[in-house]
Amino acid sequence: MTGGSVAQEGKRKQLLDAAVRVFARSGYHGSRVGDIAAEAGVAHGLLYHYFSSKDEVLETIFRENFGELLERFRGVEASELPAAEKLEAIAKILLRTWRNDPDLVTVMVRDVARSPQLQAQVDEVREAFAIVERVIVQGQAEGAFRADLDARLASWVVYGGLEEVLTGWVLGQLPAGEDEVARAERTVVELAVRGLSV
Repeated sequence: MTGGSVAQEGKRKQLLDAAVRVFARSGYHGSRVGDIAAEAGVAHGLLYHYFSSKDEVLETIFRENFGELLERFRGVEASELPAAEKLEAIAKILLRTWRNDPDLVTVMVRDVARSPQLQAQVDEVREAFAIVERVIVQGQAEGAFRADLDARLASWVVYGGLEEVLTGWVLGQLPAGEDEVARAERTVVELAVRGLSV
C-alpha cells in the first residue's frame, strides 16, 4: 500500500469505528450521517467519499466483521482438533466478541439482525451455521457425538443458543460482566457439547 492508500484506509476505519459507537449509543435509526462524522472528528461530506449512504456503512460493518468471525470459525474447522474441542472453540470465539467489543456486538445484534439489509448477507450467516453443522457431523463420524441427532437441527440449536446469549447481554436481560462471559462459555459447552456426546 502507498502512503496515500494507508491514510485512506485509516480514515475509512476511523469512520467505521465511529459509526459503531454512534449506532451502539443511539441506534441505527436514531443516528445521522452527521453524527458519525462528528464522532470521527471529520467533515460531514468526507463520509460520502467512502460510503454512499448510512445503509452502506451498516452493511460494511456487518460484512467486514462477520467476515472476520467466519475466518476464525473456518480456522477452527480446519484444525486437527477433535469435534468437541472445535465446538467449544467456536462457542468461545462468538461469546468473547462481547468482551472484546460490546459496542460492535450491540450493533450486530440490535441493528443488523433486525434490518432488511441483512437479507443481502444471508449467505454469510448460513455459512456460520454450516460450519457448526460440519463440526457436528465430524463428531458423529468420530463416534463422539450421538448419531441419532439431526446435525443440521443441532447446529441451529447450538448457534442459535449462542446468539441468544449475546442478545440477552445486548438487551440487558442477562448480566454481562467478565465472570458472566466465562459462566456462559461453561454453560454452553456443558449443554451443547455434553448434550451431543455419546
